[in-house]
Amino acid sequence: MLNFLPKPLIGILSFLGLILNTLIWMVPIHFFALFKLIPSKTLRHKLDVMLPSFAEHWISGNQIWMKLTQKTHWDVEGDQELNRKGWYLVNSNHKSWVDILVMQKIFNRRIPLLKFFAKEVLKYLPFFGTAWWSLDYPFMKRYSKEYLKKHPEKKGKDIETTKRLCKKYSLTPTSVGNFLEGTRFTQAKHDKQQSPFKHLLKPKAGGIAFALNVMGEKFQSMLDVTIVYPDGTPSFWDFMCGKMRNVTVRIRQLQIPERFLHGDYQNDPAFREDFQQWVNDLWQDKDELIERLLNQCSRSIQPKVACAS
Repeated sequence: MLNFLPKPLIGILSFLGLILNTLIWMVPIHFFALFKLIPSKTLRHKLDVMLPSFAEHWISGNQIWMKLTQKTHWDVEGDQELNRKGWYLVNSNHKSWVDILVMQKIFNRRIPLLKFFAKEVLKYLPFFGTAWWSLDYPFMKRYSKEYLKKHPEKKGKDIETTKRLCKKYSLTPTSVGNFLEGTRFTQAKHDKQQSPFKHLLKPKAGGIAFALNVMGEKFQSMLDVTIVYPDGTPSFWDFMCGKMRNVTVRIRQLQIPERFLHGDYQNDPAFREDFQQWVNDLWQDKDELIERLLNQCSRSIQPKVACAS
């Protein structure tokens, strides 16, 4: 509706919409989060239901200003037969911070609120850090091999955090989201890794392996999400300015092999190798899918029209 305005002005209006919507919903989230400090299982269970509903309202509010300021063609396939009361392990490639907004728009109120594995440093972001804590986002702290040699007592701490939260997730319907690459894709990172994939970084399988170890039987399926930006990867500011013309998303519901539900990824080398091979095969399929989607777009005879398969 407002996409005819100059792009910088659209960016400012989008940013103001995001800030206003965030302030509206951060108030009740932070207020009720205080009650999580009270040691009552009954109260905590009620809060575990209430707080995600506030977050879903926040996502819906974001979609309002997105509709007003964006003129994006959404090409989405595979999002049928989702269950809001189910348990999902959600996996996606990672190109931009915009990926999170894309996934929130697609899945909001169609599956339980997505809870992403996040770097521990994000816990200290003003407002958002406390909100993510109240929503039980799993914060992970990775240690370098050099650090662990000096501080061996820190080994396995991230695993303990994952297991503790995943046990809680098994009590109420939950969607655990994870970017297997661990960071946003850039060509520089790709070259440094010498990744065998054309469009992806090497996957890190440990996080989802631990989640499956704790609550594998709860997950009814894995949602394998592939996000492609046919016009080039947008920055967050590009998105706010309405410059993201097209986004293509493909979703596959995959059954998780039973042998991976309770294996010991940390201490069983044979299991770890088998699991990593399964993840690498998924990644190879995703890499080929991205290539096909990009080729379909490049062959379009009407480049100004939104590219869809």
